[in-house]
Amino acid sequence: MEIFYSGSVQGVGFRYTAKSVAAGFEIAGIVRNLPDGRVELTAEGSRNELEQFRAAVRDAGLKHFIRDEAVAWSQAQNSFKGFEIVR
Repeated sequence: MEIFYSGSVQGVGFRYTAKSVAAGFEIAGIVRNLPDGRVELTAEGSRNELEQFRAAVRDAGLKHFIRDEAVAWSQAQNSFKGFEIVR
């Protein structure tokens, strides 16, 4: 799952919150700020875990910062260990 979040998503603890929320799910991936002001989140895991994680990110106090979520689904590449913030 790859999500591009837009809105007031940088400078509000978005990446840290996403990483903290990820600890409660059986997923792996990354979250990073993009130069255009969006946040990119890429995660791998079961579809059910990913859907629940996506909802939990919004419900962790970030929903009001998000204007749009552009979500794309693809086959997992097993390229992540854990869930990390990328700078």
